[in-house]
Amino acid sequence: MSLRTGRGASRSALQVRTTTVLHSPVRFGGIALIPRHVRPRFSSLLFSLLILSVSLLAQEPGPATWDKIAQDILQKTGVPSASVAIVRDGKIVYTHAYGLANIEEKTPAQPGMRYSIGSISKQFTAAAILLLQEQGKLSLDDKVSKWVPGLTDGDKVAIRQLLSHTSGYQDYWPQDYVMPGMLKPVRAKQILDQWAKIPLDFTPGTKWQYSNTNYVIAGLIVEKAAGKPLWSLLQEKVFGPLGMKSITNTDEAKLPSSDPTGYMRYALGPLHPAPKEGKGWMFAAGELAMTAEDLARWDISLINQTVLKPESYRQMETDVLVTDGAGTGYGLGVDVGSKNGHRYLGHGGEVSGFVSQNTVFPDDHAAVVVLTNQDAIGAAGQIADKIGDTFFAPAASSSTTIAKQVFLDLQQGKIDRSLFTSNCNAYFDDTSLRDHAASLGPLGRVQEFELVRESLRGGMIHRTYRVKLDARAVGVNSYWMPDGKLEQYIVTPRD
Repeated sequence: MSLRTGRGASRSALQVRTTTVLHSPVRFGGIALIPRHVRPRFSSLLFSLLILSVSLLAQEPGPATWDKIAQDILQKTGVPSASVAIVRDGKIVYTHAYGLANIEEKTPAQPGMRYSIGSISKQFTAAAILLLQEQGKLSLDDKVSKWVPGLTDGDKVAIRQLLSHTSGYQDYWPQDYVMPGMLKPVRAKQILDQWAKIPLDFTPGTKWQYSNTNYVIAGLIVEKAAGKPLWSLLQEKVFGPLGMKSITNTDEAKLPSSDPTGYMRYALGPLHPAPKEGKGWMFAAGELAMTAEDLARWDISLINQTVLKPESYRQMETDVLVTDGAGTGYGLGVDVGSKNGHRYLGHGGEVSGFVSQNTVFPDDHAAVVVLTNQDAIGAAGQIADKIGDTFFAPAASSSTTIAKQVFLDLQQGKIDRSLFTSNCNAYFDDTSLRDHAASLGPLGRVQEFELVRESLRGGMIHRTYRVKLDARAVGVNSYWMPDGKLEQYIVTPRD
């Protein structure tokens, strides 16, 4: 199983929801758009526009929006349950559990239940390596052969290449199901004998390819360098100091009945309890289980940089380049990238019966954790993506209602000219209205009309929208004057 990524339950199951509010929802970012010492220099026009923008941003989505996102996706995918934790302004502000932890017993999911997090575990193994480097016990540039002799090209592969998936060692578990042999116990050495002593898939450093085998090797290196089990080191240096009390090692034992049951399904058939991997198969690559809240505590430590030294975080969070200079989108145990101008660290996870997603926006002091109990399906990632989008998307307002009505009118070849400036009225001449009706009318019903982005430009508010219709999606690019009239309303193709 990929261990890295993540695919439902009856309506009655989805009606069960347990929620814990840890703090009141707070405003994101704390950015003062109009510094006090600058305000007198603004024209009254620009000041009015900024005040309007602040007002709209203050109406940003909160718990009700997040609830609906999770419930809708669970309903569409049929995944039995999800547990969600949300971090804003560096604090855990909300935890939820939705659906059923056990469908046979109709046990509601609870925020205090532990889910397997799969490959999100890898960032903890990477952190252990970085801690040992800080202690002078190893270096990221050490060759694998120094610590684990006998592996293919071990004298050419560096520890850094293990953690960044640029080593060339073949993945021992890319499948999204548990093969018969994996139901039996295994030792790390056996995994390496079969997958790390064959020819490399590529020359080290020249390509990126996800491989769980890398982290089995890294786990062994941690234990040799530290002189203690990986689990013990993490308890001592990470879990204990951060107060992550729920964590358990599912490579040693299955989650108890007090936690969610993991499920799988064949095609579109009914849910079945998923088989449990044999002991040893998840070592250092996907063995951890915990509550969403505890994983959010780890996310806060990433934001505040409290476990490692700043240089270690820099190395963990830097996009690793291959030899031709191309970025991999991966650091050391974490995906790295930017979404809508916001830097993120992320990772998905999958083991038998469970899929998870963890996304951190360190510069914005925000994170979203989603844990689910069905394998081979992407509900966790979908929920996390949509909730993350709400952190930065401008709030919908009455202007969205107006913009949507303009679109509906254009589908019929007409407009309310009182809504537009003289410039925009000139744009919508007879030819324009005919072309709008002829091209937009056949696209059918408007299913969604979403405000995507809002900013200031040229003394106006610039708003872009995404419109999903029966036949396809289009975009709207608009400019609004301070008096609320439209100076521009242009419809464009959109994927």
